[in-house]
Amino acid sequence: MKLNAIISLKPLGFMWPTANPFLFCAHHLDYFPAGNQEMGPAASLKGRDIGQDFTIKDGWRMYHGETIPGFPVHPHRGFETVTIVLTGFVDHSDSHGQAGRYGQGDVQWMTAGAGLQHSEMFPLLDEDGENPLELFQVWLNLPKAKKFAEPYFKMLWSEDIPVYKTMDEYGKSVEIKVISGSVGNVAAITPAPDSWAADPKNEVAIWTIKMEPGAHLVIPAASELTSRTMYFHKGASITIDETNIISGQAIEMKANIELMIENGDSESHLLLLQGKPIDEPVVQYGPFVMNSQTEIKQAIADYQRTEFGGWPWPRRDQVHPRIQGRFAIYSDGYEEIRR
Repeated sequence: MKLNAIISLKPLGFMWPTANPFLFCAHHLDYFPAGNQEMGPAASLKGRDIGQDFTIKDGWRMYHGETIPGFPVHPHRGFETVTIVLTGFVDHSDSHGQAGRYGQGDVQWMTAGAGLQHSEMFPLLDEDGENPLELFQVWLNLPKAKKFAEPYFKMLWSEDIPVYKTMDEYGKSVEIKVISGSVGNVAAITPAPDSWAADPKNEVAIWTIKMEPGAHLVIPAASELTSRTMYFHKGASITIDETNIISGQAIEMKANIELMIENGDSESHLLLLQGKPIDEPVVQYGPFVMNSQTEIKQAIADYQRTEFGGWPWPRRDQVHPRIQGRFAIYSDGYEEIRR
């Protein structure tokens, strides 16, 4: 029986459609060439709109980078970023002196809160071969009570992220990396303390899903007011609610209906974003997300006056040494080293 679980289907581009409490989701997929001595592309940049290079050329983009791809120093206030790196590496640096290199399945959860500056660069570490990069960056709103929370970031290292594994009645497997929320008896690592996701009542779920060809997966029901969007970004086709869906679609669904996903004849990869809406006004101006136009004007004035702590790094496009592995340094001086 058809349950009418699907609300809408929309094609995926670079920026994906989201629903409250999420603000933004971008999918970066770049097939970067070998790196040069500066960890930029060992290739000509001729013909690119350097500083605003968002058009794929030869399989990759420089974004706002001039010599190294990525996003040199820029400010944020009033929301969180969740950066899920599937392949490649990101170098993080911020105005609180924090830094890190993460990738190959790692996730960074950063609360911008009251305001900080950071850079997100994509160092091309391999000088002898290609440097593919694939990541999702998700913006999760903060409620008014947390807009001025102390800035914070937390690393969810790939090897620590809980994974839910199941096998259907036909012996076909499904794996879900549980970045936020829970599925079955598997619960995510505790998120940033001031996050909307920190309260389980808000039903925030961020999952990456891998389905073997022919596999079936039941998505459990959530509460009625919860938003739920699934992004089918790699594979051939799936079937939901008797609807055949080809890859490259954002699927907005009713969250209060348990539904079955039936995979087609190739491996499929999906991203699920779910959560109760924050029932407050949303006013956005570029990197600032507040509740009123007055607060936006104040954010701009505060940034112009304080630069949210200034910039303690020698470069606006700060990158770490090529030989540096995965690591994170926090504002209290604590350092994590991963290999």
